[in-house]
Amino acid sequence: MKKIKKLLIATAMITAPLLSTTFSSTAVAADYPNRPVKFVVPWPPGDLEDILTRLIAEEMSRETGKPATVLNKPGGGGVIGASTVARARADGLTIGSFVADLVTTQLVSGNAPYDKETFEPVGIFLDYPFVIATKADAPYNTLQELADYSQKNKVSLGHFGYQALPTAISFKAADMMGIKFSSDAPFDSNDCSTLANGDADVINTVTQQILACIKSGDVKLLASITNERLSIAPHVPTLQEETGISQTTWNGLFVKKGTSQEIKDKIASIAQKALKSEKVEQLVESTGASVFWIPEKSAKNIIKNDYSESQSLLKFMQQ
Repeated sequence: MKKIKKLLIATAMITAPLLSTTFSSTAVAADYPNRPVKFVVPWPPGDLEDILTRLIAEEMSRETGKPATVLNKPGGGGVIGASTVARARADGLTIGSFVADLVTTQLVSGNAPYDKETFEPVGIFLDYPFVIATKADAPYNTLQELADYSQKNKVSLGHFGYQALPTAISFKAADMMGIKFSSDAPFDSNDCSTLANGDADVINTVTQQILACIKSGDVKLLASITNERLSIAPHVPTLQEETGISQTTWNGLFVKKGTSQEIKDKIASIAQKALKSEKVEQLVESTGASVFWIPEKSAKNIIKNDYSESQSLLKFMQQ
């Protein structure tokens, strides 16, 4: 009897902390958020990730009754905003809305003061509608025709800068397909005027900047740098179809590592509800952006793969 009593006491001593921890994390999640929530967008207001993050913040305010706001903190290619989240507590009260570069190419390049263990993804929700575009009267309609044309003619490329992931992807694709750019230059805005003024013959840009010209028929698309074909141009192949390059420019929600699973699940549930709204449907229809929800486990696999791809891209760009 004494042995049984001692065993029961020992078992209670072992399980009590576990039960306490389980109760504590459940209680924290039930009480989350107990203070205002801040979503950090490392870019100026107005772009797709900003619009969608604001819709998620609004849904969180409605669901929880606690204020949820968006803090735009641009600079350093997004690293300044990401560093704000890196310095935050692992309590889910500071959530980063990060583009892929911040957990892949910026780390590979050594530009970030944090490491790849700093954050955990809550989920990925956006594929930016990056495209390779040219004037409607250009003497090529596909990337292969562009490659053939570029062997005997000068073709210039406009992009968003050498540090931008879509730029590196475009150069890699050009190398694989035999496209020879006689010159290239970064522009703050790659829009209709970039092509119309002759600043570049081909541009790497997002559909929002050239939507009017696509609709008017003044600009045509050669390929999209997206997982799926664009809803506004379903006849245009993806770069993956053309070259096998699977890397795209996506955006997701991230929290500091160590944030409880219950809190991450609650953020994910609220985000998914927000992304099903009519406003999001209208945004998708007007821009061609892909909005979805990739949960934490699958997001981690994508990040792992993209990190490896970014290492290869960096070596290629340094050649």
